[in-house]
Amino acid sequence: QERLVESGGGLVQAGGSLRLTCEASGGTSSAFGMNWFRQAPGKGREFVASINANGDTTLVGDSVKGRFTISRDNAGDKSFVYLQMSSLRTEGTAVYYCSASDFWGPGTQVTVSS
Repeated sequence: QERLVESGGGLVQAGGSLRLTCEASGGTSSAFGMNWFRQAPGKGREFVASINANGDTTLVGDSVKGRFTISRDNAGDKSFVYLQMSSLRTEGTAVYYCSASDFWGPGTQVTVSS
């Protein structure tokens, strides 16, 4: 069973940058495509970005295109997926979740102040 843990969230001013990390462990994480989603207060979960198993194909949501990038490192029985966020906006305030197949992490809070 895969275990996903996000880190790197925090408070940042609008226009700033932040890098989130998702550590996936469980032995088969390198075989999965992985995704980032976010959920703002009072809103539904929104797709942010995805990356395939070997990291050569990525997809970024329209609302963050040109500002966010996704990348990954597969290291043995672990995978690390990164979300580099730049030019952050206040509407980026949300809990950011990492997912792979049916597995989800607990999320990490990102707060963008004006």
